Amino acid sequence: MKFSAQEEYGLRCLLQIARKGEGASVTILEISKLEGLTQPHVAKLMMILRKEGFITSTRGQTGGYTLARPTSEIVLGDVLTALGGKLYDAEFCTKHSGYNTICTHDIDCSVRSLWQVVQTAVDDVVTKITLADMLQQKIGTNVQLFNQPDRLKAPIGS
Repeated sequence: MKFSAQEEYGLRCLLQIARKGEGASVTILEISKLEGLTQPHVAKLMMILRKEGFITSTRGQTGGYTLARPTSEIVLGDVLTALGGKLYDAEFCTKHSGYNTICTHDIDCSVRSLWQVVQTAVDDVVTKITLADMLQQKIGTNVQLFNQPDRLKAPIGS
């Protein structure tokens, strides 16, 4: 399983804007230099993030991009969905039906069940992380990934 380059770079660009602080403006050129991305690529990502309501843009000499709302209100799951969609969605089976219009496994599909479980696990994590958490590097402390039995928490070799 992989996240796309668009999700990775879009999130990194959004973090660059957030690092400047509330109300601060960042240009495409600045983000491009900071992230090592081409200006057209950054412009494309900014367009997506702006259309989805995560950032606003101001034209002119002192223009640039600012966050549309506080970092504590920007949820990582929403950003990733805007940039690339979900790993598994309702149309998944119609997109992967092979040559048929309806998947041959439409009734009882163990693969679909797997992707639903994976999507639920991913959602359980990314819906609990905000941009503020990422800036403060508090991801591990704010998100409890799994309720593991004590025997699984024991140190290796015990």
